Amino acid sequence: MISFANPHLLYLLLIVPVVAVLYYIAVLARKRTLARFGNLKTLSPLMPDASRYMGWVKTTLALLALTFIIIALARPYTPSGEGATTEEKTARGIEVMLCVDVSNSMLASSTDDPRGISRLQRAKMLLEKLIDKMNDDKVGLIVFAGDAYTQLPITSDYISAKMFLNGITTDMVPTQGTAIGAALDMAINSFTPDSEFRKAIVLITDGENFEDNAVEIAELAAESGIEVDVVGIGSGKGAPIPVAPGASDYMRDYNGNEVKTALNEQMAKDIAKAGDGIYVSGNSSAAVADIDNQLSKLATTEYKRSAAVSSANELFPIAALIALIFLVIDGMLSYSKISWLRDINFFTKKTDNESGN
Repeated sequence: MISFANPHLLYLLLIVPVVAVLYYIAVLARKRTLARFGNLKTLSPLMPDASRYMGWVKTTLALLALTFIIIALARPYTPSGEGATTEEKTARGIEVMLCVDVSNSMLASSTDDPRGISRLQRAKMLLEKLIDKMNDDKVGLIVFAGDAYTQLPITSDYISAKMFLNGITTDMVPTQGTAIGAALDMAINSFTPDSEFRKAIVLITDGENFEDNAVEIAELAAESGIEVDVVGIGSGKGAPIPVAPGASDYMRDYNGNEVKTALNEQMAKDIAKAGDGIYVSGNSSAAVADIDNQLSKLATTEYKRSAAVSSANELFPIAALIALIFLVIDGMLSYSKISWLRDINFFTKKTDNESGN
Protein backbone atom coordinates (compact mmCIF):
# COMPACT_ATOMS: atom_id res chain seq x y z
CA MET A 1 0.00 0.00 0.00
CA ILE A 2 1.28 3.46 -0.94
CA SER A 3 1.04 6.27 1.62
CA PHE A 4 1.65 9.98 1.24
CA ALA A 5 3.59 12.31 3.53
CA ASN A 6 1.59 15.32 2.28
CA PRO A 7 -1.79 13.84 1.24
CA HIS A 8 -3.52 17.24 1.26
CA LEU A 9 -1.52 18.21 -1.83
CA LEU A 10 -3.35 15.54 -3.82
CA TYR A 11 -6.30 17.94 -4.01
CA LEU A 12 -4.21 19.78 -6.60
CA LEU A 13 -5.00 16.89 -8.97
CA LEU A 14 -8.39 18.56 -9.47
CA ILE A 15 -6.50 21.05 -11.63
CA VAL A 16 -5.86 18.34 -14.27
CA PRO A 17 -9.48 17.75 -15.43
CA VAL A 18 -10.15 21.49 -15.23
CA VAL A 19 -7.25 22.21 -17.61
CA ALA A 20 -8.40 19.40 -19.93
CA VAL A 21 -11.92 20.87 -20.11
CA LEU A 22 -10.54 24.37 -20.74
CA TYR A 23 -8.39 23.05 -23.59
CA TYR A 24 -11.40 21.28 -25.12
CA ILE A 25 -13.37 24.52 -24.95
CA ALA A 26 -10.46 26.35 -26.61
CA VAL A 27 -10.40 23.78 -29.45
CA LEU A 28 -14.14 24.22 -30.03
CA ALA A 29 -13.73 28.01 -30.00
CA ARG A 30 -10.94 27.73 -32.61
CA LYS A 31 -13.12 25.59 -34.86
CA ARG A 32 -15.97 28.10 -34.62
CA THR A 33 -13.56 30.91 -35.51
CA LEU A 34 -12.27 29.02 -38.57
CA ALA A 35 -15.83 28.19 -39.63
CA ARG A 36 -16.43 31.90 -40.15
CA PHE A 37 -13.98 31.85 -43.05
CA GLY A 38 -15.48 28.86 -44.83
CA ASN A 39 -15.98 25.13 -44.74
CA LEU A 40 -13.36 23.40 -42.59
CA LYS A 41 -12.75 20.68 -45.22
CA THR A 42 -12.04 23.42 -47.75
CA LEU A 43 -9.70 25.29 -45.41
CA SER A 44 -7.70 22.23 -44.33
CA PRO A 45 -5.58 22.01 -47.54
CA LEU A 46 -4.63 25.67 -47.00
CA MET A 47 -3.01 24.66 -43.68
CA PRO A 48 -0.87 21.65 -44.69
CA ASP A 49 1.31 21.83 -41.56
CA ALA A 50 -1.58 22.07 -39.11
CA SER A 51 -2.10 18.84 -37.19
CA ARG A 52 -5.46 17.69 -35.91
CA TYR A 53 -3.90 15.58 -33.21
CA MET A 54 -0.61 17.09 -32.00
CA GLY A 55 -2.38 19.66 -29.85
CA TRP A 56 -4.14 16.88 -27.96
CA VAL A 57 -0.95 14.82 -27.76
CA LYS A 58 1.08 17.70 -26.30
CA THR A 59 -1.71 18.68 -23.90
CA THR A 60 -2.03 15.08 -22.71
CA LEU A 61 1.72 14.87 -22.13
CA ALA A 62 1.71 18.17 -20.22
CA LEU A 63 -1.23 17.04 -18.04
CA LEU A 64 0.47 13.70 -17.33
CA ALA A 65 3.63 15.58 -16.32
CA LEU A 66 1.57 17.87 -14.06
CA THR A 67 -0.12 14.83 -12.50
CA PHE A 68 3.17 13.18 -11.59
CA ILE A 69 4.65 16.48 -10.34
CA ILE A 70 1.73 16.80 -7.91
CA ILE A 71 2.15 13.16 -6.86
CA ALA A 72 5.86 13.78 -6.25
CA LEU A 73 5.06 16.83 -4.10
CA ALA A 74 2.68 14.67 -2.04
CA ARG A 75 5.72 12.46 -1.17
CA PRO A 76 4.50 8.90 -1.89
CA TYR A 77 6.21 6.08 -0.03
CA THR A 78 5.68 2.49 0.95
CA PRO A 79 5.48 2.08 4.73
CA SER A 80 8.08 -0.03 6.46
CA GLY A 81 7.21 -3.67 6.00
CA GLU A 82 6.09 -3.41 2.35
CA GLY A 83 8.91 -4.07 -0.03
CA ALA A 84 11.27 -4.05 2.94
CA THR A 85 12.69 -6.65 5.26
CA THR A 86 13.73 -6.06 8.82
CA GLU A 87 16.10 -7.68 11.23
CA GLU A 88 16.89 -7.16 14.87
CA LYS A 89 20.26 -5.78 15.79
CA THR A 90 21.94 -4.62 18.95
CA ALA A 91 22.26 -0.85 19.11
CA ARG A 92 23.33 1.80 21.58
CA GLY A 93 21.68 5.19 21.79
CA ILE A 94 19.73 7.78 23.75
CA GLU A 95 16.17 9.09 23.57
CA VAL A 96 15.52 12.59 22.24
CA MET A 97 12.21 14.44 22.19
CA LEU A 98 12.02 17.33 19.72
CA CYS A 99 9.68 20.14 20.79
CA VAL A 100 8.82 22.55 17.96
CA ASP A 101 7.12 25.91 18.42
CA VAL A 102 4.31 26.31 15.83
CA SER A 103 2.79 29.54 17.11
CA ASN A 104 2.01 32.26 14.56
CA SER A 105 5.18 34.15 15.52
CA MET A 106 7.14 31.31 13.89
CA LEU A 107 5.87 32.56 10.51
CA ALA A 108 8.02 35.67 10.95
CA SER A 109 11.43 35.92 9.35
CA SER A 110 14.27 34.21 11.17
CA THR A 111 16.50 37.20 10.32
CA ASP A 112 16.18 40.99 10.38
CA ASP A 113 15.02 40.87 6.76
CA PRO A 114 11.19 40.57 6.78
CA ARG A 115 11.42 38.60 3.54
CA GLY A 116 13.91 36.08 4.92
CA ILE A 117 13.23 32.39 5.51
CA SER A 118 10.58 31.89 8.18
CA ARG A 119 11.49 30.72 11.66
CA LEU A 120 9.43 27.56 11.20
CA GLN A 121 11.18 26.66 7.95
CA ARG A 122 14.58 27.21 9.52
CA ALA A 123 13.54 25.11 12.53
CA LYS A 124 12.49 22.24 10.25
CA MET A 125 15.74 22.45 8.30
CA LEU A 126 17.85 22.37 11.46
CA LEU A 127 15.97 19.46 13.01
CA GLU A 128 16.05 17.44 9.79
CA LYS A 129 19.83 17.83 9.70
CA LEU A 130 19.98 16.81 13.37
CA ILE A 131 17.97 13.65 12.65
CA ASP A 132 20.33 12.87 9.76
CA LYS A 133 23.19 12.81 12.27
CA MET A 134 21.46 10.24 14.46
CA ASN A 135 22.42 6.61 14.12
CA ASP A 136 20.86 4.44 16.80
CA ASP A 137 19.12 7.06 18.95
CA LYS A 138 15.35 7.15 19.42
CA VAL A 139 13.47 10.31 18.56
CA GLY A 140 9.98 11.73 19.13
CA LEU A 141 8.20 14.90 18.05
CA ILE A 142 5.96 17.36 19.88
CA VAL A 143 4.43 20.56 18.49
CA PHE A 144 3.12 23.36 20.63
CA ALA A 145 1.55 26.79 20.61
CA GLY A 146 -1.15 27.51 23.21
CA ASP A 147 -1.32 23.75 23.80
CA ALA A 148 1.07 20.89 23.17
CA TYR A 149 0.44 17.79 21.06
CA THR A 150 2.48 14.65 20.39
CA GLN A 151 3.02 14.23 16.66
CA LEU A 152 5.30 11.20 16.83
CA PRO A 153 5.89 8.92 19.84
CA ILE A 154 9.44 7.93 20.61
CA THR A 155 10.76 5.77 17.75
CA SER A 156 13.90 4.74 15.89
CA ASP A 157 12.16 5.19 12.51
CA TYR A 158 13.96 8.25 11.14
CA ILE A 159 12.05 8.20 7.84
CA SER A 160 8.75 8.65 9.66
CA ALA A 161 10.30 11.28 11.93
CA LYS A 162 11.38 13.41 8.96
CA MET A 163 8.05 12.99 7.22
CA PHE A 164 6.15 14.17 10.28
CA LEU A 165 8.64 17.00 10.71
CA ASN A 166 8.19 18.18 7.11
CA GLY A 167 4.43 18.23 7.57
CA ILE A 168 4.47 20.67 10.50
CA THR A 169 2.50 23.91 10.02
CA THR A 170 1.24 26.70 12.28
CA ASP A 171 -2.33 25.45 11.69
CA MET A 172 -1.70 22.24 13.63
CA VAL A 173 -2.54 23.74 17.03
CA PRO A 174 -5.88 25.59 17.16
CA THR A 175 -5.05 27.50 20.34
CA GLN A 176 -2.54 30.29 19.82
CA GLY A 177 0.10 31.16 22.38
CA THR A 178 3.49 29.75 23.35
CA ALA A 179 3.09 27.20 26.12
CA ILE A 180 6.71 26.08 26.39
CA GLY A 181 6.17 24.61 29.85
CA ALA A 182 3.30 22.43 28.59
CA ALA A 183 5.51 21.13 25.78
CA LEU A 184 8.36 20.32 28.19
CA ASP A 185 5.95 18.59 30.58
CA MET A 186 4.54 16.48 27.75
CA ALA A 187 8.06 15.62 26.58
CA ILE A 188 9.05 14.49 30.07
CA ASN A 189 6.14 12.04 30.06
CA SER A 190 6.72 10.86 26.48
CA PHE A 191 9.96 8.95 27.02
CA THR A 192 9.99 5.17 27.29
CA PRO A 193 8.80 4.47 30.87
CA ASP A 194 11.07 2.64 33.29
CA SER A 195 13.94 2.58 30.81
CA GLU A 196 17.63 3.15 31.44
CA PHE A 197 18.02 5.40 28.40
CA ARG A 198 19.66 8.76 28.90
CA LYS A 199 17.13 11.34 27.81
CA ALA A 200 17.25 14.79 26.28
CA ILE A 201 14.76 17.38 25.07
CA VAL A 202 15.64 19.66 22.16
CA LEU A 203 13.37 22.69 22.31
CA ILE A 204 13.26 24.97 19.27
CA THR A 205 11.39 28.23 19.75
CA ASP A 206 11.51 32.01 19.46
CA GLY A 207 11.29 32.14 23.25
CA GLU A 208 8.13 34.24 23.53
CA ASN A 209 6.56 32.34 26.41
CA PHE A 210 3.40 33.82 27.91
CA GLU A 211 1.51 30.75 29.07
CA ASP A 212 3.41 29.09 31.93
CA ASN A 213 6.65 28.88 33.89
CA ALA A 214 8.85 27.00 31.49
CA VAL A 215 11.96 27.51 33.63
CA GLU A 216 10.44 25.58 36.53
CA ILE A 217 9.45 22.70 34.24
CA ALA A 218 12.98 22.62 32.83
CA GLU A 219 14.33 22.36 36.39
CA LEU A 220 12.00 19.41 37.05
CA ALA A 221 13.29 17.76 33.89
CA ALA A 222 16.89 18.20 35.02
CA GLU A 223 16.04 16.73 38.41
CA SER A 224 14.66 13.67 36.59
CA GLY A 225 17.91 13.29 34.66
CA ILE A 226 16.54 14.78 31.44
CA GLU A 227 18.69 17.37 29.69
CA VAL A 228 16.97 20.34 28.04
CA ASP A 229 18.78 21.97 25.11
CA VAL A 230 17.30 25.05 23.48
CA VAL A 231 17.64 26.40 19.94
CA GLY A 232 16.55 30.04 19.67
CA ILE A 233 15.00 31.00 16.33
CA GLY A 234 14.66 34.61 15.21
CA SER A 235 16.46 37.91 15.69
CA GLY A 236 16.60 40.30 18.61
CA LYS A 237 15.56 43.19 16.39
CA GLY A 238 12.28 41.51 15.51
CA ALA A 239 10.25 40.98 12.36
CA PRO A 240 6.59 41.41 11.32
CA ILE A 241 4.32 38.35 11.26
CA PRO A 242 2.79 37.41 7.87
CA VAL A 243 -0.98 36.82 7.93
CA ALA A 244 -0.29 33.51 6.17
CA PRO A 245 2.80 31.57 5.07
CA GLY A 246 4.49 33.47 2.24
CA ALA A 247 2.02 36.39 2.39
CA SER A 248 3.23 39.93 1.74
CA ASP A 249 0.72 41.41 4.20
CA TYR A 250 1.44 41.39 7.92
CA MET A 251 -0.56 41.16 11.13
CA ARG A 252 -1.55 44.50 12.67
CA ASP A 253 -2.77 45.65 16.06
CA TYR A 254 -5.97 47.57 16.77
CA ASN A 255 -4.23 50.81 15.80
CA GLY A 256 -3.19 49.47 12.42
CA ASN A 257 0.48 49.11 13.34
CA GLU A 258 2.46 46.06 12.23
CA VAL A 259 2.90 43.51 15.02
CA LYS A 260 6.58 42.62 15.40
CA THR A 261 7.97 39.62 17.20
CA ALA A 262 11.53 39.29 18.46
CA LEU A 263 13.54 36.38 19.81
CA ASN A 264 13.48 36.33 23.60
CA GLU A 265 17.02 35.04 23.84
CA GLN A 266 17.28 35.54 27.58
CA MET A 267 14.21 33.38 28.20
CA ALA A 268 15.64 30.66 25.96
CA LYS A 269 18.99 30.78 27.80
CA ASP A 270 17.23 30.60 31.18
CA ILE A 271 15.34 27.48 30.12
CA ALA A 272 18.53 25.80 28.87
CA LYS A 273 20.39 26.68 32.07
CA ALA A 274 17.59 25.36 34.27
CA GLY A 275 17.52 22.15 32.21
CA ASP A 276 21.30 21.54 32.51
CA GLY A 277 21.57 21.93 28.74
CA ILE A 278 22.99 24.43 26.28
CA TYR A 279 21.53 27.33 24.33
CA VAL A 280 22.29 27.61 20.61
CA SER A 281 21.33 30.35 18.17
CA GLY A 282 19.38 28.93 15.25
CA ASN A 283 21.06 31.45 12.95
CA SER A 284 24.48 30.01 13.72
CA SER A 285 26.06 27.88 11.01
CA ALA A 286 27.25 25.53 13.75
CA ALA A 287 23.83 25.14 15.42
CA VAL A 288 23.29 21.51 14.39
CA ALA A 289 26.88 20.53 15.18
CA ASP A 290 26.69 22.15 18.63
CA ILE A 291 23.49 20.30 19.56
CA ASP A 292 24.82 17.02 18.13
CA ASN A 293 28.05 17.37 20.13
CA GLN A 294 26.08 18.07 23.29
CA LEU A 295 23.87 15.01 22.79
CA SER A 296 26.90 12.84 22.06
CA LYS A 297 28.15 13.52 25.59
CA LEU A 298 25.26 11.53 27.03
CA ALA A 299 25.99 7.90 27.82
CA THR A 300 24.31 5.48 25.44
CA THR A 301 22.21 2.47 26.40
CA GLU A 302 22.20 -0.90 24.63
CA TYR A 303 18.89 -2.13 23.20
CA LYS A 304 17.44 -4.33 20.47
CA ARG A 305 16.43 -2.40 17.38
CA SER A 306 14.47 -3.56 14.35
CA ALA A 307 16.46 -2.28 11.40
CA ALA A 308 15.26 -2.18 7.82
CA VAL A 309 17.50 -4.11 5.48
CA SER A 310 15.68 -2.43 2.60
CA SER A 311 14.28 0.74 4.14
CA ALA A 312 10.82 2.04 3.35
CA ASN A 313 10.74 3.13 -0.25
CA GLU A 314 10.52 6.83 -1.04
CA LEU A 315 8.61 6.88 -4.32
CA PHE A 316 8.63 10.61 -5.09
CA PRO A 317 11.90 10.38 -7.12
CA ILE A 318 10.18 7.89 -9.44
CA ALA A 319 7.18 10.18 -9.86
CA ALA A 320 9.49 13.13 -10.53
CA LEU A 321 11.44 11.12 -13.13
CA ILE A 322 8.24 10.12 -14.95
CA ALA A 323 7.13 13.77 -14.96
CA LEU A 324 10.50 14.79 -16.41
CA ILE A 325 10.22 12.17 -19.18
CA PHE A 326 6.78 13.47 -20.18
CA LEU A 327 8.08 17.05 -20.19
CA VAL A 328 11.07 16.12 -22.38
CA ILE A 329 8.84 14.30 -24.88
CA ASP A 330 6.43 17.24 -24.88
CA GLY A 331 9.31 19.64 -25.54
CA MET A 332 10.54 17.56 -28.48
CA LEU A 333 7.16 17.65 -30.23
CA SER A 334 5.68 20.61 -32.09
CA TYR A 335 2.06 21.49 -32.79
CA SER A 336 2.60 21.02 -36.56
CA LYS A 337 2.58 17.70 -38.38
CA ILE A 338 5.62 15.49 -38.01
CA SER A 339 7.60 15.82 -41.27
CA TRP A 340 7.84 12.13 -42.19
CA LEU A 341 4.12 11.64 -41.51
CA ARG A 342 3.02 14.73 -43.41
CA ASP A 343 2.26 12.89 -46.67
CA ILE A 344 0.60 9.90 -45.06
CA ASN A 345 -3.17 9.75 -44.64
CA PHE A 346 -4.14 7.04 -42.22
CA PHE A 347 -7.87 7.54 -42.54
CA THR A 348 -8.63 7.54 -46.30
CA LYS A 349 -8.81 4.35 -48.37
CA LYS A 350 -7.00 4.27 -51.69
CA THR A 351 -9.25 4.41 -54.76
CA ASP A 352 -9.05 1.77 -57.46
CA ASN A 353 -7.14 4.18 -59.76
CA GLU A 354 -4.59 4.93 -56.99
CA SER A 355 -4.00 1.25 -56.43
CA GLY A 356 -3.37 0.67 -60.12
CA ASN A 357 -6.52 -1.40 -60.72
